[in-house]
Parts: sequence; C-alpha cells; structure tokens
Amino acid sequence: MAKPIITLRGLKAVIMLGMLVVIMAGIKVAADIIVPFILALFISVILNPVIHRLEKLRVPRVLAISLVVAIIVLSMALLLAYLGTSLNELARTLPQYRSSLIAPLQMLEPWLQRAGIVISVDELLRYIDPNAAMTLVTSLITQLSNAMTSLFLLLLTVVFMLTEVPQLPIKLQQLMARPAEGMGAIQRGLDSVSHYLVLKTAISLVTGLVIWAMLVMLDVRFAFVWALLAFSLNYIPNIGSVLAAIPPVAQVLVFSGFYDALIVVTGYLAINLVFGNIIEPRMMGRGLGLSTLVVFLSLIFWGWLLGPVGMLLSVPLTIVVKIALEQTNGGKSIAVLLSDVSKA
Repeated sequence: MAKPIITLRGLKAVIMLGMLVVIMAGIKVAADIIVPFILALFISVILNPVIHRLEKLRVPRVLAISLVVAIIVLSMALLLAYLGTSLNELARTLPQYRSSLIAPLQMLEPWLQRAGIVISVDELLRYIDPNAAMTLVTSLITQLSNAMTSLFLLLLTVVFMLTEVPQLPIKLQQLMARPAEGMGAIQRGLDSVSHYLVLKTAISLVTGLVIWAMLVMLDVRFAFVWALLAFSLNYIPNIGSVLAAIPPVAQVLVFSGFYDALIVVTGYLAINLVFGNIIEPRMMGRGLGLSTLVVFLSLIFWGWLLGPVGMLLSVPLTIVVKIALEQTNGGKSIAVLLSDVSKA
C-alpha cells in the first residue's frame, strides 16, 4: 500500500499556514482601522496603572480617567503648537543647507580623488533639492494640524477602554473553556507589556530631556524638534537611537563643521550608552524573554505589517504573541524559538 504524500499533520500545518497568510493579508489591508485600535489599547495599558493609583487615593474612576485625559489633551495641544512653529522655522532655513554644503564638499573632493573616487561637487549639488525637503516638512506640518481630530478619536477610544477595564475580566472568564489558565496568561501578558511600556516611556522621556539639554548647551538649532524625535524613536529597538541622531548631526556638520558634529556624536553615544546599555537593562529587570535576533526581526515584521506604529510597538506586540503561543500545544515550540534561552 502506497504511503500518503501528505500526512494529516502536514496537511494541518499547511492549512494553519494558509490561515495565517490570510489573517496577515487582512490585517495589512485593514491597517488604517487596526493601527489606531492597537495604539489606543497600548495607551490604555500605560494609563491604567495611573488610574489604579488614583483610585487608591479615593478618586472615583470616572473622575480619574477624565483628569488624566484632560492633562494629556492639554499637553498634546501645547506640544503640537510648539512643534508646528519649530517645523515652520525649519522649513524656512532648509534652502540654506544647499549653499552651506558647497564648502564641505569642496574640501572633501581632493580626499576622495586621492582614494580613487572621482566625484564632482556640481553633480552632487544637483541631487540636493531643498524644495523636496520643504515639501516634506510642509506636508508634516499639515498632518500635524489634522492630527487633533485623529487624536480626539484615539483618546475617546482610550476613555471607553479604561472605563471597561473593571468589567473586562468577568466577560473574558465567561468566554474561556479554562478560565483560571486563560486569565493567568492574560495577566502575565498585561504585566509584561505594562512593565515594558511604562518603563520604556519613562526612559524615553528622560533620554529626550537629556538630549534637549545637551543640544541647548551646544547651541544647536531646533533642539526641541531633535529631542522630541529622540523620545519617539527611542521606542524602536536597536536602530531607533541611531536614526534619531542623524538629522542633528547632519545639521551641525553642515553649519558648524566637523569638530562640532563630532562633539554632538560623542554626546549621543554617551547618552545612549548610559541609558540604553546601563540604566534600561537594570530597570527592565529580568529581561523581555525575547532573543536579540527576534527583537530585530520583529521590528522589521511589525513595521511591514502595521507601518511606523508597528515599529514603535514591535516589542510589546511580540511579547503578546509569545505568551499566546505558550498557551497552545502546537505553539510552545515556536514560543521557545522566540525566547531568550539564557533568561528562561
């Protein structure tokens, strides 16, 4: 009797893989709807400990939620107003970059020729189009002015999520076949994600403030914009701090020279060394339970699937997936591959 070409186990794996592809395709198509929901969910996870702390101080939950959201709205309005002003000023100074690049490129041309690289400064300057950069900044300003509407809807979703938190465990228990194990897994996921997001937000905020102080002391223009960029990109693992350093270093290199740019690079390296390699690992404690390779690959995967928000939330999303896989017999082996064995 001939053996079947595809075993039952193999058929099940093919079906599961096909379902996964269909689900990912659906998520990518519906990203405009899913991304705000995921962002609101993680903001709720960050804010819920604050609400819980206010409840311990005898503040009613509805009043605590209203107070926290009001503070966020006021802070975001002031932040967007100041950021819009800074970006307008940045857009006006962009044409100066092209003329300021001529002298450094002319100094660099003989060195490149000695290294066997034939390059023309005039040809290079043709590729530097400040109008394209101005268009980009103008588009960013327009998006910021339209962001208040999206922000209002996002915060409204956060308010409803925070309001539903006390009733959520009862509802989830009624849906589960094994409530004790299921709620335990959900609680572990919430604790891990909340721990990561709260500490990451605090570290990113302090990092942004330190970078802002450093740039102000070095008299670097648009220090607030670069500090805000450092705060935002610090959520992106591995490469976020590097990407945040590129614009201010390039600006200082063009307008102030090589040595001033070297000082800024040294400052960024020192700050990221202290916060990224010393303070953050100690505050995070035992670790994320994810290998370094998985953290980097998750950055690429979630960025492709959900865009910039997916890159910012790649680590907590991967933690949730790992904990969910641990609850199934078939997923435990995949969860082991995602984990950091040295911290298991």
